[in-house]
Amino acid sequence: MISVDSVTVEFSGSTLFSNISFNINENDRIALMGKNGAGKSTLLKIIAGEGKPTRGKVSAPKEAVIAYLPQHLLTEDKCTVFEEASKAFANILDMKTKMDELNLALETRTDYESEEYYKIIEQVSELSEKYYSIEEINFDAEVEKTLMGLGFVRSDFSRPTKEFSGGWRMRIELAKILLQKPDLILLDEPTNHMDIESIQWLEDFLINNAKAVIVISHDKTFVENVTNRTIEVTMGRIYDYKAKYTHYLQLRKERREQQQKAYDEQQKQIAEIQEFIERFKGTYSKTLQVQSRVKMLEKMEILTVDEVDTSHLNLKFPPAPRSGNYPVIIEGLTKKYGDHTVFKDASMTIERGQKVAFVGKNGEGKSTLVKAMMGEIDYEGKLQMGHNCMIGYFAQNQASLLDGELTVFQTIDNVAVGDIRTKIKDLLGAFMFSGDAIEKKVKVLSGGERTRLAMIKLLLQPVNLLILDEPTNHLDMKTKDILKDALKAFDGTLILVSHDRDFLDGLATKVFEFGNKRIKEHFEDINGFLRNKKMENLREIERKGAA
Repeated sequence: MISVDSVTVEFSGSTLFSNISFNINENDRIALMGKNGAGKSTLLKIIAGEGKPTRGKVSAPKEAVIAYLPQHLLTEDKCTVFEEASKAFANILDMKTKMDELNLALETRTDYESEEYYKIIEQVSELSEKYYSIEEINFDAEVEKTLMGLGFVRSDFSRPTKEFSGGWRMRIELAKILLQKPDLILLDEPTNHMDIESIQWLEDFLINNAKAVIVISHDKTFVENVTNRTIEVTMGRIYDYKAKYTHYLQLRKERREQQQKAYDEQQKQIAEIQEFIERFKGTYSKTLQVQSRVKMLEKMEILTVDEVDTSHLNLKFPPAPRSGNYPVIIEGLTKKYGDHTVFKDASMTIERGQKVAFVGKNGEGKSTLVKAMMGEIDYEGKLQMGHNCMIGYFAQNQASLLDGELTVFQTIDNVAVGDIRTKIKDLLGAFMFSGDAIEKKVKVLSGGERTRLAMIKLLLQPVNLLILDEPTNHLDMKTKDILKDALKAFDGTLILVSHDRDFLDGLATKVFEFGNKRIKEHFEDINGFLRNKKMENLREIERKGAA
């Protein structure tokens, strides 16, 4: 059992949270919830030993292994993927090396009666007990199985880590964590750069193999599938629910209703007492009663109602100008990089007003096809964008392409034209940038704030074909819901590249699956696609078994 005891964190005179206490037991799968800025990531760092509280402590058994995956990390550039992942077993291999060194010393020394000789025997004995208590592991096989589960292929194993994007580096770090078989796994937004199949693999691993888990995630489906307990951080304190995410939402609603009722009753009582004091404070016969009520007010602990995040994104896409009947027509499209074929002889037709999803493992060509549509890369075959096709494009790295030295206001002012320039502050306010926030430099914004800022650029001109590549990374659940509602109401054509199952649910009516160098069309929504995919996978296993 790991315990968080009376942890308090203060920054520059203000308190982030105060006297937080809870225990973490084996088989706990905890979702850490709360609005942005509530202190979730800070609390996770303290439990990981990466940060220190102002007061209080985290206690864990001496042998407990706590593994932590932060949102942003740097993997060493000098190793291959396989070498970096194998570092998970470094402490075991170091133990074996140390034992071999000590045994060699015992063989070569002749001072059998010396104190030093007895010390070496004790060290060997202690290390042997630890080493041989660890179950026998085929290290290479474990590394291979875990890397492939997270989406790597064998040809990736010998590639240097520096060749991989941040999302893939995060998976290497995650592989190291999973291979350690820790007592507690701490994950801060683990699914941000993962495709649907890798997320499902991670879910299965955490449910069936992990001992205890604490996760911060804006992926509703992931949280609902993995967790069995929810801890909410709000207004400097925590509420601990032995409940899954959807049940927690209901319990939280009931809690706030009860708080509001108690608060209203207390405020009514306070008003009555104050009215009595004002009415009789100069009346001699009522002096004792007045003094009694004054003391009652002084001693009264004023109830509070937990804050509700009232900041609200006002997102609505402009009406879409009419396009031709078929905004996208593709026939026999092939894309190669040297000898590497991304996809071959791909064909698709997207009709006006359709909302479609591009899904599949990372590296199978989803973003490549989008770049071909945008005219950013060359290709073989036919790719025709329809009559009067006006494209709004949100690239996967759109947020990082913003100029960090510009302010929020300058970023929009530089691209706005016409009458909208007189309403930039209103537009920024609708996207939750108001007051001093509009003068912040882009480089100090969080991932979610940058994504919101990049999204504003899409609204500055009418479009009839929206192409969004992973638009929900770094967005909190509330903002994702608002974006989803706006996309549902959008009357143009939508192409959505996303790994977020909950976001795609009810939004995309057709799925294009990228994989094995081809693009397959599925005439169903994301839930139907995933149901059939699992059946296909089962059939593959049955075929292999029969063979």
